[in-house]
Amino acid sequence: GFTIIEAVNGEDAIEKFKENKDSIQLLIFDVVMPKKSGKTAYQAIKKLNTDIKVIFISGCTEKPVHSKGAPEDVQDFISKPFSPNDILRKIQEVLKK
Repeated sequence: GFTIIEAVNGEDAIEKFKENKDSIQLLIFDVVMPKKSGKTAYQAIKKLNTDIKVIFISGCTEKPVHSKGAPEDVQDFISKPFSPNDILRKIQEVLKK
C-alpha cells in the first residue's frame, strides 16, 4: 500500500523530495550512496522538513555505521541483508512514531 519514489543517488533524492515533499512521509537511505551520502542528503532534506522520518540501511553493524556516515541522532537503522518482512516491520514501526 506504499508509493515508492526511487532515487539513483543522494542528489537525486534531494531533488525528488523537493518535487514531492507534500506526499513523502519517510525516507530510506543507504549510508553509502553516490554523489551525496545518505547522511548529507538526509541533512539537506531535514532543513526542508524538520519532522521527516528516516531509516538508514547499511551492510555494516550499527556502531560502525555511525562512524561511516549515519547521523548520530538517527535511531532507526536496519542492517543488510534483510527480508521484505523485516523492512516492512521497520517502516510500520517508524511511521507509528
